[in-house]
Amino acid sequence: MDNVFVADRCDSLRQGGFTNFFISILIVIGILLSYVTQHYRIISRGSSEGISPYFVLLGVTSANSQFGNILTLPQSRADVACCREVSPFECTAGLLGIAQIGTQWICFAVILVLFLVFFRRDDVDLPDADCTPEPDQPTWRTAISVAAACLVHGLFVVIISASFALGAPQYLGAWANFLGIMAAVLAAIQYIPQIWTTYRLKHAGSLSILMMCIQTPGGLLFAASLAARLGWAGWSSWGVYVLTAIMQGILLAMAISYEWPSQEERNQSTPQPPPQRPPYNRRTTPRVLPSPGPYSAHLQAYGETQEEIERALDRESVQGVGENQPLLAPGGLGSSGIR
Repeated sequence: MDNVFVADRCDSLRQGGFTNFFISILIVIGILLSYVTQHYRIISRGSSEGISPYFVLLGVTSANSQFGNILTLPQSRADVACCREVSPFECTAGLLGIAQIGTQWICFAVILVLFLVFFRRDDVDLPDADCTPEPDQPTWRTAISVAAACLVHGLFVVIISASFALGAPQYLGAWANFLGIMAAVLAAIQYIPQIWTTYRLKHAGSLSILMMCIQTPGGLLFAASLAARLGWAGWSSWGVYVLTAIMQGILLAMAISYEWPSQEERNQSTPQPPPQRPPYNRRTTPRVLPSPGPYSAHLQAYGETQEEIERALDRESVQGVGENQPLLAPGGLGSSGIR
C-alpha cells in the first residue's frame, strides 16, 4: 500500500471524536441484540420451523462476502496498519467498522447452527415408504445441503482472499469490489424466499418479530447515514440497505398480521362469565288463603293473624250450616254409637 495513503488514514483516525466512537458502539450493540432475539426465539420454541433454508443460505453467503469485503478493502488494511502509530482508543474506533460486519457474520453463522440443531427431522430414521412429508416442507437433506454450501462459500472467500493478499496484493482492491457486489446482490434477494415461506405458512414460526422490529428501522437509519456522507453518487452503497429494509418491513408486516389475533379469535379466547341466575321477583299479589273445611283442626295454618283466623272460623261456620248430623255428633258417622 502507498505510504501516503496509510498516513492519511492515520490522520483521519486521530481526528475521530467520541461521538463517532459511541455511535459505532451502539450499532454493534444493536446488531448483537437484534440477532440474540432470533437465537432465543429458535431455542425457546425448540424448532426452526418457519425459517426458510434459502433465507439462511443467502444470509450466510451474503455475510461471508461482506466480511471478506471489509477485510480486503484498502481502507481497512490501512486502518489495521495505523494501529502501530495511533493510540489504543483511536485504533479501536477505527476498527469498529470491521467489528460491526464481523458481529453480523458471527450472529448469522449462529442462526445457521441453530437452524440445523433444531431442524425437525422426525422422519430421518424411517423407511422411505413410511415418510409422508408435508408439501413444500424442507427436508433434512435440504438443510444439510444449505450448510455445506455456506461452508464451501466461506472457505472459497477465505482461500481466494489469502491468495491475493500473499501472492498478488495489487488485485485485492478488485477482489474486494467483487465481494461487495456479491454481498449486495445476495442481500437484495435474501428476503424473497422468506417472504414466500411466511406467506405459505400464514404464521411467523421461529422467525423473531422483535429482530425485524429492530433491524428494519436500523437499516433505514444506516442507509440514511451512508447517503448523507456519500450523496447520490454512492447510491449503489446505501441503495442496497434501503431495498433490504423495505423487504424486511414487508416481512415484518406479514408476520404481525398473521400473529396478531383477530377480533373474533380474541372473543373466543376470552373466558365467558358463568350464566347468571334470573333475579328473584317477590310476589306482589295478595296471598289467597285456602278455605278450611267444616270442623277443620289447626286453624292457625289458614291464617297468620287473629283477623285471618276469625275469618276462617266464620267461613267454617257458614259451611257447616245445614248439616243435621255432624260427624262427631251422637249417632254420626264418626261416633262410636255409645252414649
